[in-house]
Amino acid sequence: MVRKKKLSMREERFHLVAKAIKESINRNLPIEEGGFNCPILVEGINDVKCLRLLGFLGIIETVNKGWDRPRMIAYLHETYGSKLAMDGLPRIILLMDWDRTGDVLQKSFTNRLNSMDIKIDHSLRDTLSRQLKSECKTVESMSSFSELLLDLISQI
Repeated sequence: MVRKKKLSMREERFHLVAKAIKESINRNLPIEEGGFNCPILVEGINDVKCLRLLGFLGIIETVNKGWDRPRMIAYLHETYGSKLAMDGLPRIILLMDWDRTGDVLQKSFTNRLNSMDIKIDHSLRDTLSRQLKSECKTVESMSSFSELLLDLISQI
């Protein structure tokens, strides 16, 4: 009988994070690479750098382009809203930081995009905020755990 090594709470939390990241990487991949071409919306360029470091290869959009929210919402709707809503899956992965500002942005973009019938995927942010709340509060700060996460992602 082979015994499975019991994971510590921290190891278990990071395993859940790696699993959520892996699922989102697969959804974000371009269709020609076997993914769903689902774009990710983050706050800024450092968030993009962190996600690229973790293995995201698809489209990553940033909120901080110097545009006001109505213009950004219109851009997202025109670019991703109508042409990708065929299969019933959420069309955009919304990944704002899990701090106070990120909460406000997440709610604002969710409400506005949902009102235009664009489905939003919150699962990655929900998992990260729940599992990493004691380690970090921003997407970009996950880069300090990139080595650990990349190892775990490769095992999944």
